[in-house]
Amino acid sequence: MIEEVNKTPAQDKSVGQLVTDLSDGLKRLVRDEIRLAVFELRHKGKKAGVGAGLFGAAGLFAVLGLATLVAAVVLALALVMAAWLSAVLVAAALLIVAGIAALIGKSQISRATPPVPAEAIDSIREDVRTIQQGVRS
Repeated sequence: MIEEVNKTPAQDKSVGQLVTDLSDGLKRLVRDEIRLAVFELRHKGKKAGVGAGLFGAAGLFAVLGLATLVAAVVLALALVMAAWLSAVLVAAALLIVAGIAALIGKSQISRATPPVPAEAIDSIREDVRTIQQGVRS
């Protein structure tokens, strides 16, 4: 969208015209920054969606592989002890590992920062600094 810009030099404009120009410029700037933030979040969301799908597939195959290994461990232990006892020992070991992984995962999630459009926020901060310096001049 191309907007017509008033070509009158700033020194020839009245205070009311300057305020109107500033207001219009700020509105345009805010709209553009919002569009940038939306674009950035969409882009990141698409990448995250693909990554999550691939992680899901990897997780499924890992679970199948681990289930097969668990069955092999139970069968191997059943050669030296009762089958039910070998199954209980393997299940207990798996539950301990799951508990440790859950505690570590909870710790990692609590340290994670919320997803934000960092580039758009930095751009807005820079715009605000520029406007503040322009007003002070």
